[in-house]
Amino acid sequence: MKIKRPLIRIDEEKCTGCGDCVTACQEGAIAVIDGKARLVRDIFCDGLGACLGHCPTGALTIEEVDADPFDEEAVAEHLAAPAPQPAAPAHFGGCPGSAIRRLSPASAPGPDFTATGPSALGHWPVQLRLVPPTAPFLQQADLLLCADCVPFALAGFHQRYLNGRAVLVGCPKLDDLAHYQEKLTAILSLARPHSLTVLRMEVPCCGGLAYAALNARDAAGVALPVEIHTVSIDGLIRQRETVPPRPAVSQKSTA
Repeated sequence: MKIKRPLIRIDEEKCTGCGDCVTACQEGAIAVIDGKARLVRDIFCDGLGACLGHCPTGALTIEEVDADPFDEEAVAEHLAAPAPQPAAPAHFGGCPGSAIRRLSPASAPGPDFTATGPSALGHWPVQLRLVPPTAPFLQQADLLLCADCVPFALAGFHQRYLNGRAVLVGCPKLDDLAHYQEKLTAILSLARPHSLTVLRMEVPCCGGLAYAALNARDAAGVALPVEIHTVSIDGLIRQRETVPPRPAVSQKSTA
């Protein structure tokens, strides 16, 4: 019998699938499924909202809805059940981007791989948390915002992406996404780069990097398209997309 009670609500548009809410929920009520956080069953959620402060994108809210009552016994059985295997579509208790996988490196270089050559890195530091928005190498640069796992997966990273760009490196899973967004907003406002390319991994939690870049672009008010390239863990470019700037809001005359 359903009753009116508080229950977690997950905004899929805001959710990046980072899994922080999964580990924060002591009842195991949330799982990352198909790259998004999902409520497993109403009866597992007590509606107290302990997970709310752990979501970096504000995708979680508590709403009064008609739902099945919270069931402590069912929660205990659920938590005592064996964890699903890594190949299962739902990932309980952690981020799918942290799943251990064995890769098979290519035995020979591909056609776009340069085996030797000078480094294309043109500045230091590169960590987003360490680079000041006033750094001279950011001014009107072609800016590359890169997930820190990308150079390990992507052969020829220096030649394909780093050459001629100013690079900022970070991990939205391990660092403070709100700080990233604040820092990027300041950089875009002050440096006014010519272009912005986000290079992220395919794992869901890495979507936070693109999320921070787009929000920072809009907050800074710069009319800058953002290119987002997604790299697979076996070193392929899975997707390329260009997100245009938001159209300017016209100011109507009040005369």
